[in-house]
Amino acid sequence: MSEPILPPIGMLAELTHRCPLQCPYCSNPLELLKANRELDTQTWLDLFSQAADLGVLQVHLSGGEPTLRRDLEQLIAGLSARGVYTNLITAGIGIAEGRIEAFAEAGLDHLQLSFQGARPATTDRIGNHRGSHEKKLETARRARVAGLPLTINAPIHRHNIEEVPEFIDLALSLDAERLEIANVQYAGWALANRDALMPDLAAVYRQADVVATARERLAGIINIDFVTPDYFATYPKPCMGGWARDAFMVTPDGTVLPCHAAQTIPSLRFERFGERTLAEIWTDSPAFNAFRGTEWMQEPCRSCERREVDWGGCRCQAMAIAGDAAATDPACIKSPIHTRMAMLIDAALAEATPAADENGAENFIFRRIGATTRPDVSDHPPIHQPPSMATLRSR
Repeated sequence: MSEPILPPIGMLAELTHRCPLQCPYCSNPLELLKANRELDTQTWLDLFSQAADLGVLQVHLSGGEPTLRRDLEQLIAGLSARGVYTNLITAGIGIAEGRIEAFAEAGLDHLQLSFQGARPATTDRIGNHRGSHEKKLETARRARVAGLPLTINAPIHRHNIEEVPEFIDLALSLDAERLEIANVQYAGWALANRDALMPDLAAVYRQADVVATARERLAGIINIDFVTPDYFATYPKPCMGGWARDAFMVTPDGTVLPCHAAQTIPSLRFERFGERTLAEIWTDSPAFNAFRGTEWMQEPCRSCERREVDWGGCRCQAMAIAGDAAATDPACIKSPIHTRMAMLIDAALAEATPAADENGAENFIFRRIGATTRPDVSDHPPIHQPPSMATLRSR
């Protein structure tokens, strides 16, 4: 008997792919959508209304850079009117005077601000934007003055992993309620830059020790979420809480997906909002039902005691490494090809490149809309870490 389909509680809305930063670790797809492909205001409002009817409690407004949408206040107000909790995920660059206050007045519940580094030089170099660190600090201050709860998001990779203690100090200095130490997902632009981004295992262990100590020391002062890297894991994480189990995402053109990288599975076709209602896509879409629950699972997942803990892990990772989206996630120690994951990591580290060449020019493939050439990732099967659900469930 098939398992009941429960209503989703969380939604990630990528309002735009446009962004003033060009971060090489971005998980957006290489084929970035231009502004003329984005849903208009009324369509987003209709989508949000249907999401609320469906049971969604939290919507995370992201991109790209969502504040580039001139209608963002209107979108926030529409969600607030339906009693939906809103979290703005922003790079904090180029936000006009008074606009953060306008977001708060429209009903915004929370602001999540990303820092590419704890040091100004790191932030500016990784984002390829001079002066960005100071602009982010100002955004954080304005958010707190406006009364908005603040999360600092720190995407971690080789070039900032030793700054984790400084990220903790930074979050405390900005009066943040929460800090997310999130190891980079190797999908999209991050996959194209994997050889320049992946840290080694010793650095990951040092990072984990720092976080564990800080969590104990700062209990009751700040919440520290630690999104560990799948590629050094024993067991996989449940991707987005489990494929189409309690959350979904929508791309700027209205394509509804169970997770960020779902479109890398070639056998699945994902529908756009407007072709059918959101409820129809959530309950009846063949793509959403493909890996929902446990009945699709192969062995050893089918009989594993963890099958309703990790819900099979990452289907995109299974596709990329095992060549079968229904296979056991290779990050799992029970996978028959778990050793292949270790081989891929060893190969990536062996091919590791510095961030800059001998002349100081960056070797990163910076994220750009409308780039004339696409990075070649044919020899880089993804090592994909599913998005954290910590933000989706935090208040």
